Amino acid sequence: MPKAIDMHVHLPTESWLQVAIEPYHKPAEKFFRASVPVRAMDEVARLYEDLDIMGVLLAWDAETATKLKPLSNDEVAEIVGRYPKQFIGFASVDPWKGERAVEEMERAITKLGMKGAKFHPGIQAFYPHDKQFYKLYETISALGVPALFHTGTSGLGAGMPGGMGIKLDYTRPIWLDHVAADFPHLTVIGAHPSWPWHEEMLAILAHKANVYMDLSGWAPKYIPKMIWDEARKRLQDKILFGSDYPFISPRRWLEEFDAMEGFTPEAREKILCGNARRILKL
Repeated sequence: MPKAIDMHVHLPTESWLQVAIEPYHKPAEKFFRASVPVRAMDEVARLYEDLDIMGVLLAWDAETATKLKPLSNDEVAEIVGRYPKQFIGFASVDPWKGERAVEEMERAITKLGMKGAKFHPGIQAFYPHDKQFYKLYETISALGVPALFHTGTSGLGAGMPGGMGIKLDYTRPIWLDHVAADFPHLTVIGAHPSWPWHEEMLAILAHKANVYMDLSGWAPKYIPKMIWDEARKRLQDKILFGSDYPFISPRRWLEEFDAMEGFTPEAREKILCGNARRILKL
């Protein structure tokens, strides 16, 4: 096994940066204070190999809300097929596509070999606990794979008039509490530290055995102290390493985490690899 599993990796490809999120690309660069150029996936694979880590690659479909072409599950699956030691794939479907979304999720998991589902309620403009989407969750739960949902504020649209129309209320973690309660056999992952609702997310982690959170999108030194206090002790079995590459480098994330004090070797291993390995059934 690698020394770490990065649970949150986007493709720095033309198909994602310049197509699927094209209007949001430059505002996100400003928010993260980083240049995010297009890169080939062989370069990304070498980065992850050099770091001795695996990355979970995320497909993307927010077509109904954004009118932008998706980053397809087939493209992600093809990359995973080329670099199986470096990458795992999570499928994305647009929940507003109804039965087509259900069928595509099933195809992506059973035919393409994807290992989970990815949703961004803010960009896809939906409330996760809306019961019209429950058939989709039933399918994911029956397939035995986790579902990852963006939570908290977003770098996409940040600093722009009206946030480019993105409503943060969709990303409150409390909506995932409904999903976790109604689907107790579904593993739910709240992506990112959930700020400014991180206390809400921590309460859900403590209450629901089937809920986890990844720490992507924030460099470790900026993650709220309350999250780290829980990660060191009570909730060390519920926290996952994630970078949000290409906006944050996994190298930087790991270096900052390594410099943090107060973690036992066991807690570090769980956060970096053990918890993800269990969830992904590796």
